[in-house]
Amino acid sequence: MQTRRKTRLYIVLAVLGGLGLTISLTLYALSSNIDLFYTPGEIIYGKTESLAKPHVGQRLRIGGYVQPGSVIRDKHTLDVRFKLYDARGVIEVSYRGILPDLFREGQGVVAQGVLDNSRHITARQVLAKHDENYTPPEVKNAMQAAQKEAQP
Repeated sequence: MQTRRKTRLYIVLAVLGGLGLTISLTLYALSSNIDLFYTPGEIIYGKTESLAKPHVGQRLRIGGYVQPGSVIRDKHTLDVRFKLYDARGVIEVSYRGILPDLFREGQGVVAQGVLDNSRHITARQVLAKHDENYTPPEVKNAMQAAQKEAQP
């Protein structure tokens, strides 16, 4: 093989290797920043189509309604524990911080955090709806799907 061809071959291989490495690192970075949306029932029983459940340690968003009587506030810190429910299940959420002013029992919320075990999430952010007529579209669609599935 000629020297000129060898040089071209090495350049092409180096470019392809660099491109492959760049794409791999980009996909890895993107996958670690994705927060998938679940309802309490989907965390317990899996998504309706694939029955895929989130794994422990996974970052996710969970949407549901705050169960009445479940909010427990620590008197000495900003720690709060509450339960989120939908038509299919109940998940416990713990959060450290100041909750939104519109956070109430019976209201829809979305919590972003990490799944600690099969029924507990440590939230890093809690979002509450802004009035009684609004429910986040993902929560509304998931709740409607769960209600249709629960009906015979």
